Amino acid sequence: MNVAIIIAGGSGSRMGQDIPKQFINVFDKPVLIYTLEGFQNHPEIDAIEVVCIDGWHDVVKAYAKQFNLYKIKWIISGGDTGQESIRNGVFYLEDKISKDDIVVIHDGIRPLVDDTVLTDVLGVASQYGNAVTSMPYNEQIFVVNSDDEKTTTQYIPRETLRRVSTPQAYRFDLLDQKYHEAFEKRIGIYGSAYTNTMMVDLGVTLHFAAGSDKNIKLTTKDDLEMFKAYLKADPDTWLK
Repeated sequence: MNVAIIIAGGSGSRMGQDIPKQFINVFDKPVLIYTLEGFQNHPEIDAIEVVCIDGWHDVVKAYAKQFNLYKIKWIISGGDTGQESIRNGVFYLEDKISKDDIVVIHDGIRPLVDDTVLTDVLGVASQYGNAVTSMPYNEQIFVVNSDDEKTTTQYIPRETLRRVSTPQAYRFDLLDQKYHEAFEKRIGIYGSAYTNTMMVDLGVTLHFAAGSDKNIKLTTKDDLEMFKAYLKADPDTWLK
């Protein structure tokens, strides 16, 4: 079975709105619903768990009925941090799914997950036990000099770098074990840590899967405008 954990536990303070950004309406539909529909409509996703900010559970339940999101099986509360929210979602599934099931973790504010990306993530995770969405860097990366932050004498070859985001997927036994280990040892759970960085901190080799430049994270108002532009875009059919 393939289960998606959708993380929608943040308050979205950087967006500067009165409601959490995952519930902001774009063309009369909340951002979170766009995200959930991507998983609802994918034939290889069997069940969805939403890790939700407190006070919004009933809203998600109402939306699930309104938009026929019948794959949503569980709605639970998030934590104070992103890693705590993911941990809550993982631990909640311990008596509900099997150890060899694949669990996909995805940000609720990444509403443009591509079918082919999700398919590749699931395939790589089924083969190797984990998979992380990745994209190459197309810009040059230079290192700031420690004695003068306005200068540089060192660069990182861009072919050695990958941008990694969500969706990312893991066999449930690996995912569950590593979240217990991380919170017991206090490793890989602070600051901007996420499941992928935690796994590396705990010695796990990660496997790259396909990614997409459209898979933007809605953090600011400018990101919302970009999302609207993608929704309105009419792709040229002649482009290969």
